[in-house]
Amino acid sequence: MQQKKEIRHQILTGERALFQGKDMEIYDTIFADGESPLKESRDIALYNSMFKWKYPLWYAENITAQNCTWFEMGRAGVWYTKHIVVKDSAIEAPKNFRHCTDVTLQNVSFPNAAETLWSCSDVVMEQVTAKGDYFAMNSQNMKLNNITLYGNYSFDGAKNVEIHNARLLSKDAFWNSENVTVYDSFISGEYLGWNAKNLTFINCVIESLQGMCYISNLVMKNCTLLNTTLAFEYSTVDAEIVGKIDSVMNPSGGTIRADYIDELILQKDKVDTEKTKIICCSQRKEAV
Repeated sequence: MQQKKEIRHQILTGERALFQGKDMEIYDTIFADGESPLKESRDIALYNSMFKWKYPLWYAENITAQNCTWFEMGRAGVWYTKHIVVKDSAIEAPKNFRHCTDVTLQNVSFPNAAETLWSCSDVVMEQVTAKGDYFAMNSQNMKLNNITLYGNYSFDGAKNVEIHNARLLSKDAFWNSENVTVYDSFISGEYLGWNAKNLTFINCVIESLQGMCYISNLVMKNCTLLNTTLAFEYSTVDAEIVGKIDSVMNPSGGTIRADYIDELILQKDKVDTEKTKIICCSQRKEAV
């Protein structure tokens, strides 16, 4: 087996400082000014190292980074890269992870996650905190656990996503998504899930103005809706809600179960009201 080259306690500058580097272990090293220091690199392990300039890991393969830091100008840091694991790290730079395959993030923070994790596939995330809009747009085959996200328009166009134990403060989350299942999570944000297909919430608490509308095959099991009004418009839905729903408006079909509904709006000139079954103890006001 080829011996890995070790780099320790270096400050590397200049464009493509370790271009096409292979079989290296890098410790306590700063990648300072100079673009693309590890472009087209292979089989690299980084420990306690820092990226301070743009495009550090493009077109790379088999990368491990532990206890590392991407500073703000380390933007667009990981693009077109395959097989990367990042653990116990802070990524301050925006626009990170684009068109990447086989990405694992464990105990990672993204304080500026604008336009981050776009068009990636086979993504595993555990104990990740992110703040920024358009997180995970058009990514697919994702498994997420213990995620906290502050930012609107998240998971737009995402496919085949499984999320557990998340806290999402995100307007317009899951728009245009397909095959997304969320378990044991809290979600707050207007217009949740519009234009999605096969969107499922299990044991979730949700707050959303005009949430869950224009959805094909929405499933909700043992969910609580807080301050959620004008829900389910033009959606086909199988919903089991614990407690009340503030208002339901013109679902396209399916079954809605709740303890009661404050306002049920079913307009016969908008939808076929016979296609939706409402099961609840009471409903305070109905508009037809």
